Amino acid sequence: MEITDPIEKDDDKKFEYTLRPSKLDDFIGQKKIKDNIDISIQAAKKRNEPIDHILFHGPSGLGKTTLSHLVANEMGKNIKITSGPSVEKVGDIGAILTNMEDGDILFIDEIHRLNKLIEEVLYPAMEDYALDIIIGKGPSARTIRLDLPKFTLIGATTRIDLISSPLLNRFGLTHRLDYYENNEIKEIIIRSCKILDIKIDDASAEMIASSSRQTPRIANRLLRRVRDYAQVKGNGIIDEKSTIETLKHLEIDRHGLDPTDRKILEIIIEKFNNNPVGLSTLAASISENEDTIENIYEPYLLKLGFIMRTPRGRRVTKLAYEHLGMEAPEDKQNPLL
Repeated sequence: MEITDPIEKDDDKKFEYTLRPSKLDDFIGQKKIKDNIDISIQAAKKRNEPIDHILFHGPSGLGKTTLSHLVANEMGKNIKITSGPSVEKVGDIGAILTNMEDGDILFIDEIHRLNKLIEEVLYPAMEDYALDIIIGKGPSARTIRLDLPKFTLIGATTRIDLISSPLLNRFGLTHRLDYYENNEIKEIIIRSCKILDIKIDDASAEMIASSSRQTPRIANRLLRRVRDYAQVKGNGIIDEKSTIETLKHLEIDRHGLDPTDRKILEIIIEKFNNNPVGLSTLAASISENEDTIENIYEPYLLKLGFIMRTPRGRRVTKLAYEHLGMEAPEDKQNPLL
């Protein structure tokens, strides 16, 4: 995958752990969500109760995992971490739940990928703090209910539409994380530089921010690459020259578009004459997976206003033509196209 892929990679984990804030006040961006979470935490503490179950949803790389850790830190409780694909058997989730203590946080990443049997175990666990265990088979089978500690489940997902209604309804708090403003990304970059003892000038911080697809994970990943260039080719200080050269080498433009983004736009324009293109046709044309286009590339292109979804398929807008340095043909029916 490209460097602009917001999904966490193995080499991101240690880096992100180092940069992860320990207090909610230190978390940059998502102000409304932060304020609402802070109120919920304070209220739960005053009542001496666990905070309500929380669902964070939105694109990858925006801070869902970080916010989950911050909730645990602010509540002064332990956090246990797993993911939807990792919990394969009922016994797996049962072992996790029975080993928790009052107020502990269970964080399930990619919660939309839980199988149906695991979901059904979670219903009474989330609602009644109880675990129903079936002993035996056939007519002699019986159910035993075990009491569980009063825990909080925090789920994270990029696909809230794939979560079943019964599970979704059991979350007391649901928050959507959206893309960051460039000034917020710039603030995150400057904070990261202070933690990593990297010197950076203001223009370089702005340049990296504008190329980071409004996503903190990508911003920090780009920062690492620019740091490498500055240490090898320069004097170790991140300046405009090292930033420009790094982005040029990575083929990332001022809007954060990489070669695949541009290829998507160019193929719709040049191969299909900007007529509506279906997802499967587009994927085949650029030799890419449909899910990758729909979940990684398309959301950001839509956010920038470079493509539009129509009932018949994707089309490129005038803004995209301008960005690519092309002249857009006139479309009287839709001036945006």
